[in-house]
Amino acid sequence: MGSATKATIDPREAEHFGKLAADWWNPKGSSAMLHRLNPARLGYIRQAIDLHWGGDSAGFAPLAGKTAIDVGCGAGLLVEPLARLGARMTGIDAAPENIGAARAHAAATGLDIEYIAGGIENLPGRTFDLVTSMEVIEHVTDPAAFVGALAGALAEGGLMILSTPNRTLASRIAMITLAEGTGAIPEGTHDWSKFLRPEELEELLVAAGLKVIDRTGLGFSPARGFVTGTGEALNYLVTVVRA
Repeated sequence: MGSATKATIDPREAEHFGKLAADWWNPKGSSAMLHRLNPARLGYIRQAIDLHWGGDSAGFAPLAGKTAIDVGCGAGLLVEPLARLGARMTGIDAAPENIGAARAHAAATGLDIEYIAGGIENLPGRTFDLVTSMEVIEHVTDPAAFVGALAGALAEGGLMILSTPNRTLASRIAMITLAEGTGAIPEGTHDWSKFLRPEELEELLVAAGLKVIDRTGLGFSPARGFVTGTGEALNYLVTVVRA
């Protein structure tokens, strides 16, 4: 558990995303790509929840009675829909500006969500039934320590879902050259050298006492937008449990 208490926040990354805070909830603003990603990610998360807890796939509140945390939550784009699925939600983010925007939006929509400015290592002793962290691990200073902290936050019998870009030539062209080059993603958002290949992430998870039970690609279809079940060249999601 020693590594789990190590600070993993990169202040430069927190500052970068903090500057974008006011625009997070604008579907045509600087976070437009995240708004477009959300339906595919939520579909994957919902399927994983139903499989893990044996819920009714048509039910409206599969997370009722469960606690959940979204690590690196930004302004709450994933937190709010998970709260609507019934979870007692916590969102944590390194940028206080993001947390301010998240709290304001939750208040305006009447959702009771706990938001914390900081890193997951700042919550020792707290565990959650569901732990999510989307497009975050590629921004931390120490991925192994970050995964250790995520593992420490996962309750017995819990479920973890992560997503991150793959380190491939295709992702470099798509996400750095094209997306950041054209302004579809704010310039400086990504450092391609910090992207993790699936086998690299799995090694970190195994070392932290976790086990990957599902992995799928997240890609783009001109006809359907972002979809899961594609190749993993650009991005991928993993479902994780305690080993």
